[in-house]
Amino acid sequence: MASERKFIAENIRRVLLKEYLMHTVDRAGFGGVDVQRTPMGTRVTLTTERPGIVIGRKGSAIKMLTTEIERRFKYDNPQIEVQEVDDPNLNAQIMAEKLAFALERGWHFRRAGHSTVRRIMDAGARGCLIIISGKLTGERHRTEKFKEGYIKYCGETRLQFVKTGFAVAKLKPGVIGVKVEIMDPNARLPAEIDVLNLEQAKTALPDMVEQLTPKDTLIDATVPLDQSRTESDVDEEKEVSS
Repeated sequence: MASERKFIAENIRRVLLKEYLMHTVDRAGFGGVDVQRTPMGTRVTLTTERPGIVIGRKGSAIKMLTTEIERRFKYDNPQIEVQEVDDPNLNAQIMAEKLAFALERGWHFRRAGHSTVRRIMDAGARGCLIIISGKLTGERHRTEKFKEGYIKYCGETRLQFVKTGFAVAKLKPGVIGVKVEIMDPNARLPAEIDVLNLEQAKTALPDMVEQLTPKDTLIDATVPLDQSRTESDVDEEKEVSS
């Protein structure tokens, strides 16, 4: 098998595993899955809101799940590790499933969308974007967006700090798709920079300050710009003006 087909087949298997776990452990609050190849086998890290439901009594449920994963997806010696979500309100997949469940219970989509955004932002997220699409009102397809805070749509900042979750709500008029994007509370935007004064620079970057040559200048931010000029700078300005 060519290397390209091998990578594609492996990614397809991981997507199928994720969909299977989403339906299997939905009662525990599926928050994501990570698959890693190790010399001892395959490590499957499952993130859930309630790990006790996945593990079961005396580990019976997780043993059955391990056997089923090995039989269905042909993983070598799978080892399932269950982790608890630190804050469910900051997990995009869990919030998407909760929003879809609220729509299935009969909540109006605007009320459910605004309530979910408020919960996410109160948890400390830097930004949130919710997209609900489907037959919301009437017979025609619609798309509604609920946004608050900062959300990046492209670039390294999005890949690093924005988490995405997707769920489906099955209603009588049809299927409604729910997409949730959450920006990490600890995200640092490229435009956010810190300006250090001279004393802070000596404390934070002592090696860099010592490497400065006599020709280099380091402006003290606490001193006004006109007072930070040296006598040589003033003499040069007089020569140029004359």
